[in-house]
Amino acid sequence: MTQDARVIVALDFDNVEQANQLVEQLEPSACKLKVGKEMFTLFGPEFVKSLINKGFDVFLDLKFHDIPNTVAKACKAAAEMGVWMVNVHASGGAEMMRKAKQAIESSSHPQTKLIAVTVLTSMDQDQLNDVVPGVTPAEQVAKLAALTADSGLDGVVCSAKEAVMLRKSLPESFLLVTPGIRPAGADVGDQKRVMTPVDAIEAGVSYLVMGRPITQADDPLATLARVNESIQ
Repeated sequence: MTQDARVIVALDFDNVEQANQLVEQLEPSACKLKVGKEMFTLFGPEFVKSLINKGFDVFLDLKFHDIPNTVAKACKAAAEMGVWMVNVHASGGAEMMRKAKQAIESSSHPQTKLIAVTVLTSMDQDQLNDVVPGVTPAEQVAKLAALTADSGLDGVVCSAKEAVMLRKSLPESFLLVTPGIRPAGADVGDQKRVMTPVDAIEAGVSYLVMGRPITQADDPLATLARVNESIQ
């Protein structure tokens, strides 16, 4: 198991052969891997276990959000699969988050980290107004991150632009996991709030989630190596 790789490569594929072809070009010492809803729905726990068996730390990005008992059981099942990290939606509330953390701690893999999603990086002010009127993304992130920390979780998913703010109020050990990371000059895709790897690390981000800039590169390992070198 690697402990120091700061880049989490997002495996956003609808084809397991393509995913495995990419994984064969990567190294567990250079990155962790993220499996999200599409791949997990298509290929299930066995695909996740295959990545773990190759030596990769896996972030199971399913963003559980349900009644506390249901989320707790799902998080325990994820931990017992052997994943490095799993997540929930902070908007599910403190009881849901506490029970999820307790369920992981009672599992056969209690070291699995549990983080919470604050505000999705695809949401800008206009979209957030439809859900929580009169609140900025930064204010909502700060509120939900504090709730997450108070609930005993290991960290949050947030935009790199909010990391500076969160680092001022949360302990250094509290993980900030950030999607929307794009090398300078790269296409931002559907992410609204983005930042380069170097800027993100300087902002206090713990782990960088990167998809297309690495998965669609001509040489994924070389691209990953350049990112890792830049953030040393």
